[in-house]
Amino acid sequence: MAQALRDRRVAILATDGVERVELEEPRGALYGAGATSDIISIHPGEIQARQFDINAAGTLPVDRLVADASEDDYDALLLPGGTMNPDQLRMNKDAVAFVKAFAASGKPIAAICHGPWTLVEAGAVRGHRMTSWPSIRTDLRNAGAEVVDEEVVIDGQFTTSRSPADLPAFCEAIIEQFSKAPNKAS
Repeated sequence: MAQALRDRRVAILATDGVERVELEEPRGALYGAGATSDIISIHPGEIQARQFDINAAGTLPVDRLVADASEDDYDALLLPGGTMNPDQLRMNKDAVAFVKAFAASGKPIAAICHGPWTLVEAGAVRGHRMTSWPSIRTDLRNAGAEVVDEEVVIDGQFTTSRSPADLPAFCEAIIEQFSKAPNKAS
């Protein structure tokens, strides 16, 4: 699997409050499989990362503003969690439009922990089997998803996972799922 994602570009949509390990561990796995990635955010500069939602965990540089990004530029989308991160993203019209465009494209989307909140706001979960952090499962159900409590759930273009404890399985699953998608990004 060393080059399973060679020439693939992955968008990582995140903002302040992102759970650092949920961004960095999958990003490292994607890089190890040959992919490149951009951190796309709602503001320029750096985003503030967190550990366990409470502790400051440094900053991460933003590569591109979501307002200037297009799903056409990427082969796959990663939505890391942290409570504050997706809560802010789902309130930003550009972030929601970006996720909607990805969902409509059929390209793979992976979300972990609270990450599926942005999928809910984009109207993308209805009829899909998903998992998440326990506190947002009611939101997923209310938006029409079939919610299960499993380490990783793959349903069509969506790969979801519950928490940082599931990162090994999540990383393996996203490499496999992202490698199945056609390489279309420019």
